[in-house]
Amino acid sequence: MDNIWQDPDILAVTLLTVQVSGVATLISIILGVPLGLWLALSDFFGKKFIVSVVNFGMGLPPVVVGLVVSLMLWRYGPLGMLGIMYTPWAMIIAQAVIASPIVAGLSFAAISSLNPNLRLQLISLGASRRQANLILIREARLGLLAAVMAGFGGVVSEVGASMMVGGNIKGQTRVLTTATVMEVGKGNYDTALALSFILLLVAYSIVAALTYLQNRTAK
Repeated sequence: MDNIWQDPDILAVTLLTVQVSGVATLISIILGVPLGLWLALSDFFGKKFIVSVVNFGMGLPPVVVGLVVSLMLWRYGPLGMLGIMYTPWAMIIAQAVIASPIVAGLSFAAISSLNPNLRLQLISLGASRRQANLILIREARLGLLAAVMAGFGGVVSEVGASMMVGGNIKGQTRVLTTATVMEVGKGNYDTALALSFILLLVAYSIVAALTYLQNRTAK
């Protein structure tokens, strides 16, 4: 266990964990925030059904996501021609599928909590729809940051889907969660505990930075 802190492979695994979860969270923000904004500000037939689907997606089992993404990316699957199975990109796709409904659902809740007349007042004062939407996003920034933290927390600790689509290949797709599971399987509980501690440290550092940003924007 003492040598783990000097093992260059651990640094590589940690960096890959941050890269994969970071990119997946970014994709979930790009997809989830506009979807949450659209659901909060639009009124159309079937809206309640779509909201229920998004809320259901917030609790998607990662193993099911991993299975579906595997079938899509497998050699003979619909997206098999991309050749990204067992690569970090496959893990990013699976994690983005898990995080996007979380970000969308919490973004919807954050924007829905604003005064429903605010957007109409902004447009009546001369703001374009784009400007009004940006102001609403700024007003709901605390809730949106909470959505980002929830989305990142959901993927950085995820193991089932990452294992299925990434394969836990040393030097290519091994991340902290899959490495921990592997060490437990080998009976190396000291190493597994050390990897878990690093994972917690990484997750706490990023969430603490977002919390600091959240507190600053609240002032």
